[in-house]
Amino acid sequence: MTAETATAAETGAAAAGTWTLGDLVVNRLGFGAMRLAQNGEALAADAAPSDRGRAVEVLRRAVELGVNHIDTAAFYFSRLRSANELINRALAPYPDDLVIATKVGPGRDPAGEWLPHATPRQLRGQVEENLRQLGRDHLDVVNLRIVGADSIAERFGALAELREAGLIRHLGLSNVRPHHLAEARAIAPVVCVQNMYGIGASAGQEEFLRTCGEQGVAFVPFYSIAGTGRTAGAIAGDSDEVRTIARARGVSPAQIRLAWTLHQGPHVLAIPGTGCPGHLAENVAAGALRLSGAELAALDSLGDGTSA
Repeated sequence: MTAETATAAETGAAAAGTWTLGDLVVNRLGFGAMRLAQNGEALAADAAPSDRGRAVEVLRRAVELGVNHIDTAAFYFSRLRSANELINRALAPYPDDLVIATKVGPGRDPAGEWLPHATPRQLRGQVEENLRQLGRDHLDVVNLRIVGADSIAERFGALAELREAGLIRHLGLSNVRPHHLAEARAIAPVVCVQNMYGIGASAGQEEFLRTCGEQGVAFVPFYSIAGTGRTAGAIAGDSDEVRTIARARGVSPAQIRLAWTLHQGPHVLAIPGTGCPGHLAENVAAGALRLSGAELAALDSLGDGTSA
């Protein structure tokens, strides 16, 4: 191994370690495609489309840096761009080790306005739309995203049937509560849970993260960098503790947030998203950061809901 290769291995996505989604091994530092299709606030119906060439560059560079887990959805689109189609253009034919996870449940009409959550019958159409856009004959991981506390048995059961039919390899959940995980696991195996989580998480969020680890289910936080800014990005100011640790380390607050997230357990994955090559490199480099016990304690002490 050359010095250059060794450096890449130490600082690339592989530096964060790996986790297995079912039978698919992924580096714990992945990439979220939500921001690829447009500039400005993510998923806004009137947002300007992203630069196609730059988006393709970011995706290809992510794979070069060792990212082999990409999170996407058919509803990640702008007036002229679709995240799935950008992924297809940039990366097909896909590397053998690349795992693409997508989400179904919500929908958007051609104008970008949100639609009610899909019925079990409509979920098949959403799965097939993801297949068409990505140019694949099966999907690696499909997460059922929901809102609310109602039963998911009928909807998750519909996806389990598509898994049995070979259209889906593995199933996951998004934006769910602990009872949803139990309900889903009684129907079919669940390989991951995607929930909002970050520094300042609530006691309930912390407990659910631990529950997933005990059951061998990957926990995949979203908004771990953006915090309360959510889809608009990290608009909330970082705490003094985050800024102090970042300055001492010579890194950005976003990198500290990502490093803290990855320290929460070997089953915790990260899927930071960006349309900027520079931010991509910073995000991936965060996988190599090892926080000290004192640093972790300072960040853990930020309290319930500080900037989840």
